[in-house]
Amino acid sequence: MTTTAVRATDVVRFDAVTRSYGDVRAVDGLTLTLRPGETVALLGPNGAGKSSTLDLLLGLRHPDSGTVSLFGTTPREAVTTGRVGAMLQSGGLMEEVRVRELVALACALHPRPYPLSEVMARAGITQIADRMVDKLSGGQEQRVRFALATAGDCDLIVLDEPTTGMDVTSRNAFWATMRERAREGRTVLFATHYLEEADAIADRVLVLHRGRLLADGTAAEIKAKAGARRISFDLAPPHGGTVDESALRALPFLSALSVSGSTVRMQSHDADATVHALYGLGLYPRNLEVAGLGLEQAFVAITEAEEARTA
Repeated sequence: MTTTAVRATDVVRFDAVTRSYGDVRAVDGLTLTLRPGETVALLGPNGAGKSSTLDLLLGLRHPDSGTVSLFGTTPREAVTTGRVGAMLQSGGLMEEVRVRELVALACALHPRPYPLSEVMARAGITQIADRMVDKLSGGQEQRVRFALATAGDCDLIVLDEPTTGMDVTSRNAFWATMRERAREGRTVLFATHYLEEADAIADRVLVLHRGRLLADGTAAEIKAKAGARRISFDLAPPHGGTVDESALRALPFLSALSVSGSTVRMQSHDADATVHALYGLGLYPRNLEVAGLGLEQAFVAITEAEEARTA
């Protein structure tokens, strides 16, 4: 297989882009740049503007203000010349056709197609090639969408919740293929609710909230931006009673607390000071663990802080 070199230019540029639907501003002054070879996760709560951002990127919608460019040209030009492959949640698959026929059509329409057998093998759908598209399970439909998105040699692959419905084996195979595409110099942009995927796969994470970019960096940088650490321990209450949550909530620098039986989990902006004060209460935690936030906890902390700031 011959690989077409990706030009050394910005793959995607958003410059002060806004897009509204009635009174709702789905994208609010968004500015960002994607570069060749990056694997980028797009995160955000429901209503954050992820789908609208992808629609603008693919030329399915036009911005109210600002500009969107792909490879130095318009999204429509980039898509029609085969430089972009997309796997979206919206839109159904053609019915009354077989899987092989649908994927063959995608290959035939692409300016730089891969061999049909290669596309189907990579997507893990060779065994269902003769099945009617409208008889597929949810996970099988996702794999067919993946085949359609990668039917040809694209420089940018855009994925919206790509592994929804896939089993573990299919999901691992999918991401192995995406890593290979990135190593070849292609840019992979994916929106996901599976934050463990973003943590494990992406070398860059974008966090959207109400159409604005809250954070942009590696997963480690996003975790550090949250500015908190996790503390967990077991606490045996006196005389077989319950854990005194009111005393724990008074601990300094605490940002979150949960108690389940004798197990206590909390988040703190100064873990050393919180643990010191914990012992100062005369409490003696067992199995004490202090660690940085995972990406999911950091994501929640960042978005909740923004909600509080704008309330």
